[in-house]
Amino acid sequence: MAIGGTVTSLNAMSTERRRYELRARAESQQATRERIAAAASSLHEEVGVAKTTVADIARRAGVQRVTVYNHFPDLEALLPACTAHWLAEHPLPDLEPAFALAGPTERLRTTLAALYSWYREAAPMQRRMLGERATVPELDAWMAQANDALLAAFAERLSAGFTRAQTRTLIALALDFWTWQRLDREGLDDDAAAALMTHAAACAPTRSRARTSTRARRARR
Repeated sequence: MAIGGTVTSLNAMSTERRRYELRARAESQQATRERIAAAASSLHEEVGVAKTTVADIARRAGVQRVTVYNHFPDLEALLPACTAHWLAEHPLPDLEPAFALAGPTERLRTTLAALYSWYREAAPMQRRMLGERATVPELDAWMAQANDALLAAFAERLSAGFTRAQTRTLIALALDFWTWQRLDREGLDDDAAAALMTHAAACAPTRSRARTSTRARRARR
């Protein structure tokens, strides 16, 4: 009994040690993965995706190139991790309180003001990513899946309660980063820009007026 108990105890200790080693290895692997994602994210913001090499990422992360490839075999695998890391440091504002407002106009204005404030903080990275997507296919695909889909969902929620024909189109335009940047360059602060775009969306032409205008133009021809 004593010998059997000792063997059982040793087996339990061995199993626990093995679990500890596996847990420590997994934590080390995760830390390395996060370090690579952080390095890539900072390089993407500084020089852009197209100019960031695996060697650059490895050097900044303090790992070998093969380690980068082991965690992220290609750009498609790397971009989601970079985005997650960057968003953890620059989180989107909580828009749910704005979405919960009863009045569609106030809901839109409040949402835009919060989003525009975030655009101001996120501008360097947004300019890099949106500016490069046309020339980096993997980036374009990821932006369509992440950024475009999110803004489309926002536009759908914010257009509820409006009845005019072009309102959703104008809301989608208002949500675009480049719209905010243009308004900022025109000297509008975030609240003023949000108010202007909300007014534009609320004053969109009605469907009947749009049709009448089209028929009138054809008649004049």
